[in-house]
Amino acid sequence: MKERIDDFENRREHLKDMSSIELKEYFMKLSEEMIEPLLDLAYNNTSKSIERSVLLRMGFSSIDAKVIVNVLAEQNLLRKGAGHCVYILSKNKKISIQEAGELIKNGEEIEYIMEIFE
Repeated sequence: MKERIDDFENRREHLKDMSSIELKEYFMKLSEEMIEPLLDLAYNNTSKSIERSVLLRMGFSSIDAKVIVNVLAEQNLLRKGAGHCVYILSKNKKISIQEAGELIKNGEEIEYIMEIFE
């Protein structure tokens, strides 16, 4: 086996004069830099499977959830959240969640939802 080159002293050069508190702050800063892109992805992106899962938890069947998600994806509304779209339609039209889902599934009220999110 090839022997590992020990470069620990070189790599720790910029850290050796730091106190424990400074090291902890530096570690937290690096951690935040690492996690920030992951959080950005999580907040700004979704997938069809995640949105179907949300609709299932709202009481829709898997078949209905798939259709609703596909309709919203075709209209580029999936990024707003399928459950959110259903909820907003339900709240604004004063109808049940199930009725709102049926309207979206049948392609109705899509323009109304698009207007809300403009």
